[in-house]
Amino acid sequence: MTTAVLGGGLSGLSAGYYLFRRFGKPLTIYEASPRVGGWVRSENRKDRNFIFESGPRTIRPIGVQGANTLELVEELQLEVTPIRRSHVAARNRMLYAKGQLCMLPNGPKGLFGVLPPFTKPLYKALFRDLVTASKKAKLEDESIYSFAERRFGKEIADYAISPMICGICAGNAREISVRFLMEGIFEKEQKYGGVLKGALLARFREKAADPKEGLFAQGQPKLYAQAQQEKWAMYSLPGGLENLPKAMRKYLGERDVNVQLSNECRNLTFNSSGVRMTIKDADVPVEHVVSSLPAYKLAPLVKQQHPSLSAQLLDIPYVDVLVVNMQFQGKLLKEDGFGLLVPPVENLPILGVIFDSCCFEMGDNTVLTVMMGGHWFNQWFGDRPSPKQILDLATSHVQKILQIREEPKFSRVHTLHKCIPQYTVGHKRRVEGIRNYIKTYKLPLSLCGAAYDGVGINDVILSARRQVEALPLP
Repeated sequence: MTTAVLGGGLSGLSAGYYLFRRFGKPLTIYEASPRVGGWVRSENRKDRNFIFESGPRTIRPIGVQGANTLELVEELQLEVTPIRRSHVAARNRMLYAKGQLCMLPNGPKGLFGVLPPFTKPLYKALFRDLVTASKKAKLEDESIYSFAERRFGKEIADYAISPMICGICAGNAREISVRFLMEGIFEKEQKYGGVLKGALLARFREKAADPKEGLFAQGQPKLYAQAQQEKWAMYSLPGGLENLPKAMRKYLGERDVNVQLSNECRNLTFNSSGVRMTIKDADVPVEHVVSSLPAYKLAPLVKQQHPSLSAQLLDIPYVDVLVVNMQFQGKLLKEDGFGLLVPPVENLPILGVIFDSCCFEMGDNTVLTVMMGGHWFNQWFGDRPSPKQILDLATSHVQKILQIREEPKFSRVHTLHKCIPQYTVGHKRRVEGIRNYIKTYKLPLSLCGAAYDGVGINDVILSARRQVEALPLP
């Protein structure tokens, strides 16, 4: 069967990889921009011994998704740079709250003292969960904020859960779905009457499924076994994470998988023999399309024939994020760690700061990445400030929070427009509705990527694999 992939980000490249692996036939990936990799973009300043990442910078080797990505990395014969759990970047994570930098607890001991910004020991929040009855969620979903407040109290919702959601999807925990983002925890709470009760009872009552069952015919990937044995918390690639999509493109090119850059699909017309794609005013017929495009970009392509599918796709909201990379001369951080998050209740224009030069060796540099905007983009940046104003704002907050007097020697400002889908309450049902529509109308279309199956690198790669493996063999 002739298949085309729309989108040359990580999910689209992965779809190409798994299609080739499953069907062994050449295919074409169409990417609208002049490069592959989507939001993954690394600027490697070898002359100054540092790397700027404007998108993700690390991958977690956890669970079936993590094992799947490591299998791909192994197949591409890529070197990795692991960060072990004992590393300061894995141990230390901070909040900036109530005017001070607060270290988050990283072990059981941290549950007993009173650690700012919290006003009581954290074990009390766990005790609250044990004694609070469960309540059935309306429409089988609720916001993560409401769930956390109900189980653990307002302080945990404000100072632990809300900043975590800023870090995951730049979203507002009061709107993000607990069912989609923390399904296992939510379902156990609904079934057993509490988060801790659920976790404990499930261990005894439910047969533990092998997370790698079915996916790895040759046994678990060697790199995954190594990551577990060496206790990796996360990893990256030498020279930056963009080397992953670049290596995928090279691998596919060597196997006659054609990656067409600056080739945007304008329309999809479904007919009895498959799909007609409009690309650069030419009609390209294929039997099946795998779309890794953001939902809002796929929507206009199907609108003509399937206005209701188009409307459902547009129901998935997206946010804009500002990313400011900065390099300072010398080691300037008082406290090392992965970085810090700012709880939305603080009402500051920044979501968080990543300490890149603590995660990876960058010589005598302090390299930081500041994230701003997301759900609050219009509130702070609605009047479209200039890159200089954005840099000045980011710099002044970094200097105040981290007590740095110096100015950055080198910096980059990126506006990532509509880069992260928001998994608002009811998202799981929305995605099921979209995929059921495609099934009902027997459309030769598969959807993969962040809009449907999760925002992380592991999620979008596994999303592509699962969609490809659901296709019938000839």
